[in-house]
Amino acid sequence: MVRAATKVTPPGSFAKMLPMPEPGSMVSALGAASLFSNLSPEELRLLAAHAVRKSYRQGELLFSEGDACKGLHIIVSGKLRIFKSSASGREQVLAVEGPGGSVAELPVFDGAPYPASVSAAEDAQILFISRNDFRSFCLAHPEVALKMLAVVGARLRRLVGIIEELSFATVRQRLASVLVRLAQSEGKRMGEGIEIQLPGTHQELAHQLGTVRELVSRNLMRLQAEGLVQVEARNITVLDLPGLTAILDSNS
Repeated sequence: MVRAATKVTPPGSFAKMLPMPEPGSMVSALGAASLFSNLSPEELRLLAAHAVRKSYRQGELLFSEGDACKGLHIIVSGKLRIFKSSASGREQVLAVEGPGGSVAELPVFDGAPYPASVSAAEDAQILFISRNDFRSFCLAHPEVALKMLAVVGARLRRLVGIIEELSFATVRQRLASVLVRLAQSEGKRMGEGIEIQLPGTHQELAHQLGTVRELVSRNLMRLQAEGLVQVEARNITVLDLPGLTAILDSNS
């Protein structure tokens, strides 16, 4: 069964230019981005002069795969989801980026269209820097370009991991992998186990795992029946982390 892609709002429907914030807040927002963490306050002020703050509502599309690249997006608050869509409407989530992250690094430099679509996973504010302005800034500050290479490299590694999981892992193993990662990175140890919250609905998780919602729900219930997790909507308690981890190397 193929489910339609998550409905997104076309770009420009809600996005708006916000009143220009105080210069200090713009500089602070840029300084919090990993790309610019080593820049001096003066350098950040120079960059802030070319940045525009925009806001997007949850589900709104920033741009679509194949659109001409207009510039770099730095996330101030909220989360953005990077995804590919098939002709049949299926989606594959490639990454979810939060505050301090960025999107559209590669096409800013190679001049090609956006290789994937990006929408707001939740209400988000971003700083937009045009392609020409950012390229000029990188020529004057080559350390930023080197950091950009590191960001693109890390994203490429994640994509290789996604390809590996889709090629060789079952839905059960892919689901267990996500739960283990969340437990290790964001989990809160409580009396019964480690509490985590899924980053989205079962449908959104299905897009991330490259499957359909029914299989996600079915496998969560199976993990619960086996005593590995306890499921309450998006709230998951990992009761047996070693048992969940063992699934990654199993043939089940």
